[in-house]
Amino acid sequence: MKTLTLVTKRLYFGIDPLRLREASGRVLARIHGLAPSRASISAEDLRRDFGLDTVDGRTTVEAMVADGLLRPRTRVPSEYRLTGRFVEYANARVVEPLPRSRARALVARACDLAKEINGSWTRNPLEIGALAPFGVYLSREPHLDGLPLGVVLRMRPVSRRARFRMLPKADAVRDVRAAFEALSSFTQIRLATDVDQLPQPCAIVFQAEGDAAA
Repeated sequence: MKTLTLVTKRLYFGIDPLRLREASGRVLARIHGLAPSRASISAEDLRRDFGLDTVDGRTTVEAMVADGLLRPRTRVPSEYRLTGRFVEYANARVVEPLPRSRARALVARACDLAKEINGSWTRNPLEIGALAPFGVYLSREPHLDGLPLGVVLRMRPVSRRARFRMLPKADAVRDVRAAFEALSSFTQIRLATDVDQLPQPCAIVFQAEGDAAA
């Protein structure tokens, strides 16, 4: 699993990323070593660790519950369990945002990778049908917090497959995802089998020629 990346110049739950990471670490320290049945945190302690007043604290806690960081205890609604997503924020890396010029360069590298996969990964039964960035990449923001990239997979034509030792499909999907994620820690890969399955709007920047063959 990739380490969660937070970027400067952006607020998360209304909180600066460095402050958010540090405060999340303090919350984790409170329950360190406790048995699972006792490993919960009160709303008051959450407000204290995040340095929030009652109103802002309530809003922040509600946002964290909605986003899956906290889970209210059934019998004690004012206490919360911490989820794995909360731990991701406590261990997140904080970096400068991605300049748009670098994002464009990463998209160009992704297109080159798609061509390489389609042309030479003959042991992989899958190939790239299309690439389509979406989300913040389509905005006018000069600095991005990530590069959401849709990767449309299709079956490789038989004429471009190796004759022996083809990868199982699960391994094929894993290898494709890993290759695109390796381009940058900013890449946020969404796999699909059709462009229509990707978040809309999206922009097709690469499309393979011809129809896929089973």
